[in-house]
Formats: sequence, C-alpha cells, structure tokens
Amino acid sequence: MVACRKKVTGIVGASCAEVTAAIEAQLGQVLSQEPTSEFFAQPNTVSPTQSQSAFSEW
Repeated sequence: MVACRKKVTGIVGASCAEVTAAIEAQLGQVLSQEPTSEFFAQPNTVSPTQSQSAFSEW
C-alpha cells in the first residue's frame, strides 16, 4: 500500500470536500483528515439587500 498526503488550501468552508472528492476517488481509501482553519471559516457573502455604494444618498 502506498500512502499519499494532500493538503487543500485557499478554499473556505466545507466545500473543500466537494473539490477533493475526485482526487480521493483516484487515490483510494482516506485514512485520516485534519481540517485546517480555512475549513472552519465562514465564507464572505453579500446579501441582495445590502448596498454596495460607498457614497451617501443625502
């Protein structure tokens, strides 16, 4: 058996599991996982009701 190690960076939140699913399928059995701080971070989102304007309306 050959052991491989991978580290995913730059993906915020649990979506890294979706991104790495194809890689894991090719590598075989996953023996362990260590979530990074990026895994637990919340992605920045802007709701449609929030204004993007930097200028005052008055």
